[in-house]
Amino acid sequence: MTEFSYISAFFIGLAGGVHCLGMCGSITLAMRAASPVNSHHFPFALSYHTGRVISYSVAGAFTGLLGGMVSTASHYGAVTLQLISIVMLILMALYLGQWYRGLTRLEQLGAHLWKKLQPVSKRFIPFRTPLHALPYGMIWGWLPCGLVYSTLTWSLASQSMQQGFFIMLAFGLGTFPVMLLASAGASSLATLLRHAATRQIIAVGLIMYAFTLLFFIL
Repeated sequence: MTEFSYISAFFIGLAGGVHCLGMCGSITLAMRAASPVNSHHFPFALSYHTGRVISYSVAGAFTGLLGGMVSTASHYGAVTLQLISIVMLILMALYLGQWYRGLTRLEQLGAHLWKKLQPVSKRFIPFRTPLHALPYGMIWGWLPCGLVYSTLTWSLASQSMQQGFFIMLAFGLGTFPVMLLASAGASSLATLLRHAATRQIIAVGLIMYAFTLLFFIL
């Protein structure tokens, strides 16, 4: 089921890209302002979003490692982690389908860490080259986000540093198209994903996948 986890994580990121735009829209504008005048914004946007995905992947690796430690320490640890990840998957689907927004409460978990990290990002602006946008994106990858935190429970349930890394990499790559195109001034994909039908189709697919996982566990 690992391959399906990667695919599902990608589609969560893709559908959640509109949510990312809502949270990170001001960051995108700030990044464009921090880029040199008369420069092409695409290389800076590519570097910034690459940094963001790197942070997601690193977080996934650490949570995967933590999940492995928990499952080793407890006989019921692995099953418990899998059940938690299934519940979070259903909550993500409900959020993406715009049926229930309780997932946003998770964003309070990282608020304290973010207060310490956010001021550090100012050291990297203005950008002189696209490479300078990379560490800026790596810091903003830790912005409190319910979708990110809930996807991290998959990495936790994977009980593997490697799988946890690739789950969050897939999620980050899913957010790439919408965020990158928006940074470059194009919004056609975001417009498509804003349609309730598109998001709800993805959400229903995730719910079906969640119950399939539950069937295999039980």
